[in-house]
Amino acid sequence: MVFAGRMQLKDLVNPTVLSQPVYEPGKPIDEVARELGLDPAGIIKLASNENPYGPSPKAIAAARAALSHAELYPDGGCFALRQKLAKKWSLAPEQFSVGNGSNELLELIGHVFLRPGDEAVMGVPAFVVYKLVTLLFGAKAVEVPTRDFGHDLNAMKAAITPRTKLVFVASPNNPTGVANSSGEFLEFAESLPDHVILVFDEAYADFVADAPDVRPLIRKGRKIIALRTFSKVFGLASLRIGYAYSSAEIASLLGRVRQPFNVNSIAQAAAMGALEDDEFAARCVLENRAGLAQLEEGFKRLGLSCVPSTANFILVKVGLGTECFEALQRRGVIIRPVKSYGLAEWVRVTVGTRPQNDRVLAELGAWSSMSGAPGRISGRVNS
Repeated sequence: MVFAGRMQLKDLVNPTVLSQPVYEPGKPIDEVARELGLDPAGIIKLASNENPYGPSPKAIAAARAALSHAELYPDGGCFALRQKLAKKWSLAPEQFSVGNGSNELLELIGHVFLRPGDEAVMGVPAFVVYKLVTLLFGAKAVEVPTRDFGHDLNAMKAAITPRTKLVFVASPNNPTGVANSSGEFLEFAESLPDHVILVFDEAYADFVADAPDVRPLIRKGRKIIALRTFSKVFGLASLRIGYAYSSAEIASLLGRVRQPFNVNSIAQAAAMGALEDDEFAARCVLENRAGLAQLEEGFKRLGLSCVPSTANFILVKVGLGTECFEALQRRGVIIRPVKSYGLAEWVRVTVGTRPQNDRVLAELGAWSSMSGAPGRISGRVNS
């Protein structure tokens, strides 16, 4: 057989890969220190919505104990963890799916339900992985603009067509921090047509006083997949563990497409330890609320507009988001620019400890004074 010319690698690649957007995570502290010649001990990272209080002592103890058996493969079905989750949520163990972070679960949902020609409805701006997963499987991302920085549920429902397979809703929304009311969301969830699956992202729901409870709708047979994570209030972001609850039928389908041993033993053990530490989680929620109030008041003093948040981060308008991010990073304070979300004038700030919040406010104040801060307003906060 004779081959004419040299085959280019791109000619062998799945075309959807070549057009796939790339997720850009926030830089870790050590990388910023190397790039800028800073002392890592003097850097604070308030960019990735991590828990500034770390994991609970019970999670740490459980993870250390699991390390002594690291030579063994993990429980591929996460049996013990699913039992504990079932007890916590008053559901059957068979209704839970555990993943390598909730991001993996989003990809598994795409594997099961999306194919070329399908549509998935989502807000914009919203967590970018919804769009990435949709495009990865050749489906169309139908983006519905948010209203007052929250999901416009009526508009999202109006965007549903016979081709719609999935609707993604996060409450609170990332990167805006705005949550839909429980009543509004549940009415929306119950009104969706039968050919649509609602993917309800509850990554930040622990911080909300009145978060919607979709379990009664799942019990009634509504097609809902609720996603939770151990990365936020439980402080286990580095271990990459999250879970979904749905009908047993949906959970079984997700199980068909996951990789064997997708969640390591250390993460499983730490997650079970964290579930035993209600006191730690409750304290983190209270500290977060105090931190949000501290930041909102600080932004008001600086004359910077912010979006009132119910999550563990807050969106603040600084005028030149990328420039602000770069200036603060040179000073050892890492926040998140959100230009990629269509919010070039804004930055997202994770709620830190009180001293960390004081420092980011001080650095923002110094930068806004020097730069003229086009985001400054007349001494009041609005959204």
